[in-house]
Amino acid sequence: MSRYLLAIDQGTTGSTVVVLSDDGTLLAKATREFPQHFFADRSGWVEHEPDEIWDSVVASLADALAQAGVDGADCAGIGITNQRETTILWERATSAPIHRAIVWQDRRTAPRCAELREAGHEALFRGRTGLVLDSYFSGTKVEWILDHVDGARARAAELAFGTVDSYLVWRLSGGAAHVTDATNASRTLIYDIHEGRWDDELCSILRVPKEILPEVRSCSEVYATTQGVPGLPDGIPIAGIAGDQQAALFGQTCFDVGDAKCTYGTGAFVLVNTGETPVASNNGLLTTVAWKLGGRTVYALEGSCFIAGAAVQWLRDGLGLIERSGDIEALARTVDSSGGVVFVPALVGLGAPHWDPDARGLICGLGRDTTAAHVARATLEGIAFSVRDLVSAMRADGAPLRRLRVDGGASQNDLLMQLQADLLDVEADRPASVETTALGAAYLAGLAVGVFPDLSAVIGAHRIEKTYRPSMDADVRRAHLDRWARAVERTRTRTAG
Repeated sequence: MSRYLLAIDQGTTGSTVVVLSDDGTLLAKATREFPQHFFADRSGWVEHEPDEIWDSVVASLADALAQAGVDGADCAGIGITNQRETTILWERATSAPIHRAIVWQDRRTAPRCAELREAGHEALFRGRTGLVLDSYFSGTKVEWILDHVDGARARAAELAFGTVDSYLVWRLSGGAAHVTDATNASRTLIYDIHEGRWDDELCSILRVPKEILPEVRSCSEVYATTQGVPGLPDGIPIAGIAGDQQAALFGQTCFDVGDAKCTYGTGAFVLVNTGETPVASNNGLLTTVAWKLGGRTVYALEGSCFIAGAAVQWLRDGLGLIERSGDIEALARTVDSSGGVVFVPALVGLGAPHWDPDARGLICGLGRDTTAAHVARATLEGIAFSVRDLVSAMRADGAPLRRLRVDGGASQNDLLMQLQADLLDVEADRPASVETTALGAAYLAGLAVGVFPDLSAVIGAHRIEKTYRPSMDADVRRAHLDRWARAVERTRTRTAG
């Protein structure tokens, strides 16, 4: 029996493929980057060439299989995880895109979103989709392509829309399947997360014809099999799909209510499992589908800090305090505390729960005895405080946080992770493999094809490298948080609420 699993992690700047054994061991990883298309005369526009995405996936597949010494015929299934919200429309007959992909970062439809808000549609969209009206999401991007490609609306029945997962399944299956999963559908602005279906009224408002939409399926089932894929035999099941943040939540085995993960990258993404009932946020968070397995849908609250690892990069590149990002921990450990220094890393504004895009970063509490080490330690504390504020918003929305699983580059910083556990007063677990997004896709595919018989087998395959246990005295924590709150207030350009 074929026991290897392939996972395609299609990201914003590159495509990664990993090969897993049936016990969850990562055997190989290969990444190929692809071009980003920007426009000097169109600020905020970002596009990808779908064929370049596809070529990067094919190349990464070949590299990963060669690295693992595995024949494609020995693969039991393929899982897909992807940059969410990025929008592609293509011809069904030829698979040719009618326009470049509009990337999730793209802001060209911000005026349209403002128009929809002014028309009073915010509450309707928020109530049904769990999202805010923002150009981040796919719906207005679809509308824009249909409006700006000659003849596109007239021949909508000949076209297919998809986020990147849909496009990859289409290409992998030789055009046999036009599908998406519930997590990616929940990021489009036209999917009712309560009813689990495309919403007629929202589609009408955004002028998105339903005939272009993919069928919404669960995150773990056989959608199709490979057909005509370079380097792979025909007939391999394509069996798992989840958007990148949801895949990381699943890959971290956050299967119980209150389980959460934080990915520390340029910014920080936190998702907490809220169970089978969606939790509406009063604190600027997003309500989203975490995954759908069979007939059971699990939901999550999601929020992000704009700056996490980018604060360390700023110390390196902007201030020159360190030569490499990895140097910050050793420098910060040369002092026992930040010496009263507080760094609020609002370098591009404040995200949830403050939502003040005009706020700016602040370093305060400086004295004659302040050193670079104090600033370095305050930087790590600032990241941990920012995530703590996000988790506090989740708790205020009624979502308990039972434990935190961490991943991303900054999760390798032991001092930062201990600070995070202390400030949240929960244990923080770091996995043996930081490729949790790809692992989530592989686990979902493995469940569908029988490599993993159930969720307990997935839990058994997941390995924790280190657990950080809170040890900070409650009074010390309270004093830290009070000092942080005062510093944050000094960065604000608008009053809370």
